[in-house]
Amino acid sequence: MADVPATIPVPQDGWKIEGVRVIPGDQLDGNTPQTPGMDRKAAVNFARVGAQKLWAGTVHIHPDAKTGVHHHGHLESVIYVLKGKARMRWGEKLEFTAEAGPGDFIYVPPYVPHQEINASADEKLECVLMRSDSEAVAVNLPDVEPIEKPETVHWVDPTHPHPHGHDHSH
Repeated sequence: MADVPATIPVPQDGWKIEGVRVIPGDQLDGNTPQTPGMDRKAAVNFARVGAQKLWAGTVHIHPDAKTGVHHHGHLESVIYVLKGKARMRWGEKLEFTAEAGPGDFIYVPPYVPHQEINASADEKLECVLMRSDSEAVAVNLPDVEPIEKPETVHWVDPTHPHPHGHDHSH
């Protein structure tokens, strides 16, 4: 067995209860800050498993529904789309938009006003959500006036700026 550094105290039970936890999908906790239009449920947080630095759970948005505009304070969020078609709008007046489908990841930086939209008229949007702290922060912004037609933004990977191998710099 690998040696555990002396600085990490091994619990009495040798990690039996304090070790790895499996949280069944049908036992998630809906007692978390909610935003109109979506159903958030916590799987991993401080209250449930003692998580210190992250929060994880699920988000479901009904067909054709959109959430209220909100942000998550100082937290970073990552959304992974399991099923359906997500349309994100963000910005001071929700002037930017992008879409994501199954297998796509969405990153939301701290304090960015945003809105999740189910872009499908007949399929529920199902996502997994992770945040950078065990706190559940959701600041709803009822006074944001969205502009009519947002600008579509396509992501460019700064580490691979030419995804199709067309390097015209020579």
